[in-house]
Amino acid sequence: MKIAAAFLFLLIPCAAFAQNYQGMNEQDMQKMMEQMQKMQVCMQDVDQAELKTLEHRSKQLESDIKSLCAAGKRDEAQERALSFGRDVAKAPAMQKMKECGEMMKGMMPEMPFTDLDKDYSSHHVCDNDRF
Repeated sequence: MKIAAAFLFLLIPCAAFAQNYQGMNEQDMQKMMEQMQKMQVCMQDVDQAELKTLEHRSKQLESDIKSLCAAGKRDEAQERALSFGRDVAKAPAMQKMKECGEMMKGMMPEMPFTDLDKDYSSHHVCDNDRF
């Protein structure tokens, strides 16, 4: 019983912080929780098999791009990366994830998958540390 009371006592500052997080009041927190629940329901409709396929293709592409960059075939590597990016942006699973992420826009920091239509053509894939 003493341990439980001590644990609860230690959580009081966390609760106070959560209530005042970034100047949010209780109503704002409730609204954010409702939006998060809607987003969670939305994400359940994302095709997991399609995501796995995209992940597999991405890993294969990463290997191919490393090889092309190492062989000095920068233009080919760049075109393959841009083509893949366009395909991914059009994929139904990614479109659904973007739609779900839009629900939280303005309530949280930038969500992944909300900038799929951004133009990356001025960046070269061979100069990226990821590949």
